[in-house]
Amino acid sequence: MRPNRPVTALLCAAALALTAAACGPGDDEAGGDAKPTVAQSSPGAGGIKIPDQLKDKLKEHGIDLEKWKGGEWKNWKKEDWLREAGDYINPIIEGLWDPDRMRDAEQPKQPAVDPDAGKDQGVTDPTPAPVTAKPANPPYHGSVPASGKVFFDGPEGSMVCSATVVKDPAHPGKSNMVWTAGHCVHAGKSGGWYRNIAFVPSYNNAGKPAAQLKGAPREQVAPYGVWWSDWAQTSDQWIATGGPTGGAGAPFDFAVLHVTPEQGSGKSLEETVGSALPVEFNAPAVPKVASITATGYPAAAPFDGQKAYQCTDKPGRLSLNATDPVMYRIGCTMTGGSSGGGWVAAGADGKPALVSNTSIGPAKAGWLAGPRLGPEAKGIFDAVSGKFK
Repeated sequence: MRPNRPVTALLCAAALALTAAACGPGDDEAGGDAKPTVAQSSPGAGGIKIPDQLKDKLKEHGIDLEKWKGGEWKNWKKEDWLREAGDYINPIIEGLWDPDRMRDAEQPKQPAVDPDAGKDQGVTDPTPAPVTAKPANPPYHGSVPASGKVFFDGPEGSMVCSATVVKDPAHPGKSNMVWTAGHCVHAGKSGGWYRNIAFVPSYNNAGKPAAQLKGAPREQVAPYGVWWSDWAQTSDQWIATGGPTGGAGAPFDFAVLHVTPEQGSGKSLEETVGSALPVEFNAPAVPKVASITATGYPAAAPFDGQKAYQCTDKPGRLSLNATDPVMYRIGCTMTGGSSGGGWVAAGADGKPALVSNTSIGPAKAGWLAGPRLGPEAKGIFDAVSGKFK
């Protein structure tokens, strides 16, 4: 992309467009709606009881839980696509994300390119040189234990993103919070909340090739279980202005999930995986950051979404609008599917901290950009943490 007119793309595995952390439709069975998901367990899901207030919430939106689990969630009529911040509902459908469905939720669609995105407004540094993404060392639980994949359904099919387990100050050592991109949970101005949102930490932990995953047992691809999002929040800016190529919402393209296990174990996500990263909301100005490492599961060619990769580079600045926060930008060849993956740098205490997430990138992979986390991001984080005290 040219320095003065970057053409970007959301990088989920389904929509490789303005941000580099998007998702993509996969199997024909998947249907998706931008709809928040409040995890509701079935009787067999580890004995988790569906709260009465959640049942009431579902009824309020005309949703019959049994019909929903039986396939009604595939109904993507526009009028039934829950959109507002407080509308999020995401009942657990036990067994929905089986290994083959996870593997097939990798096919990216063609990027929707916005030719006017990323003009030089505010401060934009020269386009960084591409940095070749390197495979993370398996087992991933040893090298990138807080990383994993987010699976969800939209109107075009099943999709994937990347995500990171983050610390919850309200529950030290026992966090159930996950950080990802806003476009991995909500379609933005033209849609609503996606459905069946679930997180799989250390997906394909052994880093096996796709051919060896076909028909694999669930424990192989999801060694630490499948965690359904019982609550999600993204920015008002993303909901109001986000689009297929990021749009004006890209500088606010972040989201926080609270998750619960499909099969209850009594342990939190952080206890289960043994790791979580702190979130740094007061990171130094971009020029003062020595380096950032982005981790994700890129799914668009030449990648296949089954393995974790990383890029490390000194960040530059990307300004999409002079009135919005500047974004971090690094050289990186990761593609769609890497969206939402964590960007890690030294925090105020010198220890690794999450400072951003993959959001957008050019149609031809070469760099990624992520939002700089500020007051809006902290507000969302605090709200999710506070909701589950």
